[in-house]
Amino acid sequence: MAVCIAVIAKENYPLYIRSLPTQNELKFHYTVHTSLDVVEEKISAVGKSVGDQRELYLGLLYPTEDYKMFRKLHNSFTDVMCNPFHNPGDTIQSKTFDGIVSGMMVPPG
Repeated sequence: MAVCIAVIAKENYPLYIRSLPTQNELKFHYTVHTSLDVVEEKISAVGKSVGDQRELYLGLLYPTEDYKMFRKLHNSFTDVMCNPFHNPGDTIQSKTFDGIVSGMMVPPG
């Protein structure tokens, strides 16, 4: 189960952030945006030196046991993006997607 789920656009900004418990929501938003800064820093350092190419590896971003959860999230995200009424790049405002994410979250307490 997850306590925070974020969907990031290819331009490196969040399309969707959901976190539980709500009292730590600001902390999770800060963590997501800080992580985006780290990714941006890694990407901008690509052209500086050829010897540092292996530095771009960020490590395993999710535990392999959570693959099924990731696949469920990915399939739901694909459904949102395939919706003809969704504009790519806009924030995700789908009740179905929000319901799937809510089902993946750890209940507070």
